[in-house]
Amino acid sequence: MISKQEVEHIAKLARLELSQEELEKMQKELGTILDYVKMLNKLDVSDVESSSRSTIVENVTREDIAKEQNLDSIEGIKRQFPAKEGDHLKVKGVLN
Repeated sequence: MISKQEVEHIAKLARLELSQEELEKMQKELGTILDYVKMLNKLDVSDVESSSRSTIVENVTREDIAKEQNLDSIEGIKRQFPAKEGDHLKVKGVLN
């Protein structure tokens, strides 16, 4: 069983304010959880394959391939743009 002081310490770390009633309830619940974990630790799992070993990890990112630009469409955009300064397109300031 977990002590009341340990529950208070955990509550303080989690920045929780617990009443005495809540502290007692948490003490029982955490004790039950820890008892269950102890029971699980006693199980023999030597013949059970780890799920992490059965997962195949592979790179799923696509190859970065440069594409040829369609200069006709770029020039069309430049012609339609309302504000230009030389080869540059003028836009409203984002950061003032």
